[in-house]
Amino acid sequence: MLKKNDVFTVSVDDMNFLGFGVAKIDGIAVFISGAVAGDTAQIKIIKVAKTYAVARTERIISASPHRVEDSCPVSASCGGCAFRSVSYDFEKSLKENSVKMSFVKQGMRDVCVMPLTFAKTAHYRNKGQYPVRKDALGNTVIGFFAAKSHRVLNCANCELQNDSFAKIIEEIRLFIDDNNISVYDEESGRGLVRHIYLRIGEMTGEIMLCLVLCGESLPREDSFISMMTEKFPAIKSLYINTNTKDTNVVLGDKYRLLYGKPYITDVLCGVKLEITPQSFYQVNRDAAELLYQKGASLAGFNGNELLLDLYCGIGSIGLSMANKVKRLIGIEVVPSAIECAKKNAELNGITNASFYCGDAANTEKMLESAKAAEGDFIPDVVILDPPRKGCAAELLDFIARLSVKKIVYISCNSETLARDAKILTESGYKMSEVYPFDLFCRTGHVECVTMFERN
Repeated sequence: MLKKNDVFTVSVDDMNFLGFGVAKIDGIAVFISGAVAGDTAQIKIIKVAKTYAVARTERIISASPHRVEDSCPVSASCGGCAFRSVSYDFEKSLKENSVKMSFVKQGMRDVCVMPLTFAKTAHYRNKGQYPVRKDALGNTVIGFFAAKSHRVLNCANCELQNDSFAKIIEEIRLFIDDNNISVYDEESGRGLVRHIYLRIGEMTGEIMLCLVLCGESLPREDSFISMMTEKFPAIKSLYINTNTKDTNVVLGDKYRLLYGKPYITDVLCGVKLEITPQSFYQVNRDAAELLYQKGASLAGFNGNELLLDLYCGIGSIGLSMANKVKRLIGIEVVPSAIECAKKNAELNGITNASFYCGDAANTEKMLESAKAAEGDFIPDVVILDPPRKGCAAELLDFIARLSVKKIVYISCNSETLARDAKILTESGYKMSEVYPFDLFCRTGHVECVTMFERN
């Protein structure tokens, strides 16, 4: 029996997607922080559960050939990057194998998983949310929460974030300190500045800055606006977001535009997009472009299709394919996203697209508003881009009963993709190869796209 504080020397056989090395001791899986597959390490047990144990690395006896030097000063505490201690080639192999195993678990051993596609491995994130707190010495710290805690690690210059964000963060820190502005304290619920929220349109260079406050206004707002926009002319949109709730949710419901436009713009697959603070937009633009291009290629459009884009968000996927089809209809449950999608279609002069509110999780009501405007229709191609929980079985059954010719499925969770793939193949669809894309390099996430064709 394993006991807390036991020390062992182990060979590390694998890694999970939280970045823990995995070893077996007496048949029990042990998850080891600081260990890499291929290491031989001395470890100390820190937690014992019924079916597994957790340990930390005390000493590396023999280093894995996959191990590389970690250049981030806070990664051991942050936990945001699962794979900073291994080569990117090894990370790719782990992700490819993870996708394969998702299908094996569903009994789909013959599924062909293609090599992982990526764009860039650093400074790829176009969106950052930074908590602002005081440390024990009263210093303002801005960065990221330490793993499994609410302690903020002082790290403005994250290697995953767009490299223009760090200077903006530091300037805001100086403004807070120079003007004695309070920052939020979770225990008391007092203090003003809670988070800094940044977005950038990488093709346009336009930046959106949003201060999340536990209050309605910022002291010396005019001075703040003047200073930030003079020092950073790329800031085209500046907001205050009010969040006074005792919650872990970053953003509140109320936004107030202080300066500039209510949105920034970016270009994806040749389509210009307006992005508001609330809009969903892929954080890795370059890799998302490759992903969407592959989805369009798999669909093999001939120009005469009616394309139905479910979970369409601000319309980025469907609009990138609108010039390849006869008609595009987008469905999304969030009203503000639908308004953005309509504006984005207008912005690009796309006249063969319409967007409607509907809940893809509720098949009975999903198409009500669309059919009220369009009349009855049967799509030739459906795009699915669901959240991590995947699609409801009722939705997949509905699509199958419509005898939709092709389904392009974009997934952020290979486990639910494999589950849904089994349902669709049992409903008379043949699945193409699965193409994984790395939109979240150095983390444990991987996106996939595949196509289902009616037999």
